[in-house]
Amino acid sequence: MRRLIAPLFLSCLLLCVASVAAQTTAPQATAPDDALLQHVLAELGQHQAVRADFVQTRANPALTQPQVSRGQLLFVLNHGMLWQTQSPYAETLALTGRHAARIDAQGHAHPMRDARGMDRISQMLQSMLAGKLDEVLRQFNVVASGTTANWTLRFTPKQERMARVLGSITLSGDAFLEGIRIAMHDGGSTDIRFAHTRDAGPLSALEQRALGLP
Repeated sequence: MRRLIAPLFLSCLLLCVASVAAQTTAPQATAPDDALLQHVLAELGQHQAVRADFVQTRANPALTQPQVSRGQLLFVLNHGMLWQTQSPYAETLALTGRHAARIDAQGHAHPMRDARGMDRISQMLQSMLAGKLDEVLRQFNVVASGTTANWTLRFTPKQERMARVLGSITLSGDAFLEGIRIAMHDGGSTDIRFAHTRDAGPLSALEQRALGLP
């Protein structure tokens, strides 16, 4: 099976950001007047460090069957994330907003090629979970629906070039983020489901080193 080069959510957003960067001008961010959206972001921002197990399923008309990977995510607000794939192969990626790197078994970081876009994606995701919407709203329209206990945020691209490729990104959850669905215009989709989401607790020495924590 061909190896997926990164968490699909981040790689799809990388494509979106690259499209936006090609534009000579960007629209001004307009904050939606939505109490539910503000509540969701405030709730997510309360968790400074979380862990979750994930199952990622990628479907595409060109594939005879979906590609499935499993692993664990560690997210530390203002420091970045570790995306640890456990099957069908073992790989750990560190995305801090300052660098994107693969982490070996000894905790040593090996910079990823073309990492600039990944850094920007990490910063964008961290900003959103910290309740700072400006970067997201320059690129996406956001609609919140549901209740505070069972919510959905749907992101659709503003730029025409991006919209030709990406249909939508949908986040869902409760006190934590439970799922991400990415719909592409070629008929492909990626679903990431999180389970056993919890406060991270103490980080290991390897995790601290990978995220640049003291």
